[in-house]
Amino acid sequence: MAVDIVIPEVGESITEGTISTWYVKVGDAIAVDQPLFELETDKITTDVPSPVGGVVTALTVGDGEDVMIGAVVGTIDETAEAAAPAEKAPEAPTKAAPKEAAAKAAPAASGPKGGGDMPLPPASRRMVQEHGVDPSTVTGTGVRGQILKSDVQAAIKAPAADWSKDASTSASLAAVKPSQTSTGRATRRVPMTRLRRRIAQRLKEVQNTAAILTTFNEVDMKPVMDLRTKYKQAFIDKHGIKLGFMSFFVKATIEALKEFPAVNGIIDGDDIVYNEFYDVGIAVSSNRGLVVPVLRDADRLSFAEVEGGINALAGAARDGNLTLDQLSGGTFTITNGGTFGSMLSTPIINAPQSAILGMHNIVKRPWVVGDAIEIRPIMYVALSYDHRIVDGAQAVRFLVKIKQVLEDPARLLLEV
Repeated sequence: MAVDIVIPEVGESITEGTISTWYVKVGDAIAVDQPLFELETDKITTDVPSPVGGVVTALTVGDGEDVMIGAVVGTIDETAEAAAPAEKAPEAPTKAAPKEAAAKAAPAASGPKGGGDMPLPPASRRMVQEHGVDPSTVTGTGVRGQILKSDVQAAIKAPAADWSKDASTSASLAAVKPSQTSTGRATRRVPMTRLRRRIAQRLKEVQNTAAILTTFNEVDMKPVMDLRTKYKQAFIDKHGIKLGFMSFFVKATIEALKEFPAVNGIIDGDDIVYNEFYDVGIAVSSNRGLVVPVLRDADRLSFAEVEGGINALAGAARDGNLTLDQLSGGTFTITNGGTFGSMLSTPIINAPQSAILGMHNIVKRPWVVGDAIEIRPIMYVALSYDHRIVDGAQAVRFLVKIKQVLEDPARLLLEV
């Protein structure tokens, strides 16, 4: 009996995706729940398991092709038997483990080769290109030494990996779709990932539809820094986690959102929806691009729970393990360009939200304290907002509220 391989639903708002890599080819014997292919959407990347055991009889879509949710992309015959292996070919196991199944990729497109002179699968090739990894230094665990995506991930995490200084890296990367300009100078053309395409589309849509303005302020971070220094070790001893700046900003933001609910609202047609909960998105830079996992009900969390939640979300983003639920929703977003050294920026709203807070680096500056000038650690903060729902006065006072709370952290305890 032939069973269709169907693109499954992976989220209410997701209607299409891209098959990054097939782990099987026609004629392969597969087991129930064995990974068939990697599906990349604008929010998550996931392995799609086989609904039945049997033999793959047809694959109608290739690596890198876009597919709609519900589309049929192949068939599996539950009653067929796998063809006998070719002479001298390694004997196929009767039940493949996930890693072994992933190694059974369809003939890969041309590109840099890994262990055993095997071409890199598309997912591995894309990760090699994005991170500048020299494939010849990666140990492949796939069939005949083929380098899998997990092998590249392991190499990226290796402490000794410093691909940027490897002279062979340029040559390896140049093999990924090389081309030349009219002047004869070398270029590289690589397809945008689905996530990158979606980011480009959404950000442009926001600019086209929202009336975006940005207001700025500056915060003396000395009170927060002194508080962190005073209780740093005690916080670690009790909660097993470091006390960072983000928990202070999340807490200060929530106090400001409570005072100015329009900033936590959205426009829905001719209506304004005021969210009476506080799901704060934290912008995180991942291997696939910018993602915004959401800290649910942040107003109900303690400082330690906020820090732990942010660390867990950031780790999942780095490892590519974020779930759709972790990326869905959100009523307000915080982005911290200061981790990369940004002094000032005008962040773009994360639609359909109405505002986003931008944090920046902390720099020692002359600061007036009373009638004296002192050197203080100062951070510039920015609020980009949709002027259709948030008035300028509200936006300015919103940032002032955050400034007041951060410069006098006792307000968080007293809720004033």
